[in-house]
Amino acid sequence: MGPYGNDASWGPGPGPGTGGSDGLSDGLPDDRRPGLAPHWSEIEDAEAEDETGVMVRPYTITRGRTAPERDDLTLITVLTTVEAEAEAALARGSRAGARGLQPEHRLILERCRRPAAVAEVSAGLDLPVSVTKILLGDLVAQGLLRARAPLSVARAAGGVDLGLLTAVREGLRRL
Repeated sequence: MGPYGNDASWGPGPGPGTGGSDGLSDGLPDDRRPGLAPHWSEIEDAEAEDETGVMVRPYTITRGRTAPERDDLTLITVLTTVEAEAEAALARGSRAGARGLQPEHRLILERCRRPAAVAEVSAGLDLPVSVTKILLGDLVAQGLLRARAPLSVARAAGGVDLGLLTAVREGLRRL
């Protein structure tokens, strides 16, 4: 009897269905085992590499942080660049010897010159949402980016148009 019941294929030693004496091998290479997906390290992901052929890991972009400082950034939070502060920060970063913004921060500031949702920014950067939220939190904390709930933006634009919402609802009902 094996350590996990009557099935002799479990545990050390040869048994039915094992190809080796260690009890861990079925005699087939890992990529030939039926029904098993390849290990993540065996998958070549050409999309993960940029033009130089180097993939930058998310923990490098976030400087090791795994959670954003702000927890109020949702997928539909609307972001806009604070122009004066952003221009000053970009100018400071262009001086020799000054530690400026990361390239991703610069891309976010450029993208958010017009209002954009967190999900849009994340898709535009081709980064996971969790990584994008960390970068966005940095910019909001520095005063370079303004974050607002979507309804705040609608109210600032003159309020929610009930006529439009009613027309959309009626159109959906007709479907």
